[in-house]
Amino acid sequence: MPQAELPLDVKLMTLATHALAVLFAVLCLGAFGTWLVRHPVWSIKAITVQGDVAHQNAVTFRAQLATQMKNSVANSFLTVDLQQVRRLFESVPWVRQAVVQREFPNRLRVTLQEHEAVAWWGQAGSGQLVNRLGEVFEASPDDVDGLPELAGPIDQAAQVWALYQLLNAELGRLELGLERLELNERGSWRAVLDNGARIELGRGSTDELLARTRRFTATLSQLTERYPGALQSVDLRYPNGYALRMRGVTTVTEDDPQTPRNTR
Repeated sequence: MPQAELPLDVKLMTLATHALAVLFAVLCLGAFGTWLVRHPVWSIKAITVQGDVAHQNAVTFRAQLATQMKNSVANSFLTVDLQQVRRLFESVPWVRQAVVQREFPNRLRVTLQEHEAVAWWGQAGSGQLVNRLGEVFEASPDDVDGLPELAGPIDQAAQVWALYQLLNAELGRLELGLERLELNERGSWRAVLDNGARIELGRGSTDELLARTRRFTATLSQLTERYPGALQSVDLRYPNGYALRMRGVTTVTEDDPQTPRNTR
């Protein structure tokens, strides 16, 4: 005999029972998973910091990050957001990059790369510095000393730092130190030496600016032999030469032998 087909209400009841059973199983698994993830065994017990830590230490990090780690980061090894931890560490002064890794079962390892300051940005002590990649970052002005100054549009900091290195190497051949290099809004360059002398470089490409500087360094020794005196200012914006002012070097006019004027 053919088997009698179940009534529609029985079919619906069976399907509902199966669905409820599956839902119950899913809820049980979810509850178990939540309990397992939140179990104290997975709580983060320690964070190991390594790498560049010349300007930071464990005490500093605990003071600066303890509250943020507690309020902003899940306190579970399995669910902690590593990118959020990375951002917290990179918000600390001097930290350029942080790499965060899990270490089973309940530790985090953070590897830091610090900024290596090469110059002040703006004025010395301003709190903004430039690293070796030409990036501007903020740090305490008490942490560094004796750095040159770079200035200009902040999006051209890398260009200013690159030109500084070329000019400083060229001027160093005459034992002249470059104390400040500035790019103004009109695209004109100005330098200040460690003896206070100013150099007007003008506009142009890196090659053009370096060529003008080399023309100056190639002939300066001849001029200082003839006109001994401290260098006061240099204007390199002339197409085929430059103007030079030496402190204490004067000429005398025929009309008034007592009236001196600076030689250029």
